[in-house]
Amino acid sequence: MVSETFKITNKSGLNMRPAQVFVCAMDKYSSAITIKFKNKAINGKSIISLMAGGIKCGSEISVECSGADENEMLSEVKKLIESGLGEK
Repeated sequence: MVSETFKITNKSGLNMRPAQVFVCAMDKYSSAITIKFKNKAINGKSIISLMAGGIKCGSEISVECSGADENEMLSEVKKLIESGLGEK
């Protein structure tokens, strides 16, 4: 398992469109991904779970990836979040 903490910087947080971008990117990996936010464990491959998590701009999240391609998955998470999940 690998993990890293990130700050969400895109203005709409993980609402519908950014959550969809995130989930679509994570679905290509075989590893499991869990997002920890406010004592909740959120399935990072579930758009409904991400949207229900209430992750807004400025939120700090911990991302845990576990499986055969966990390092590649975490690397992509970092790129996605740092790029603002497709928002400017």
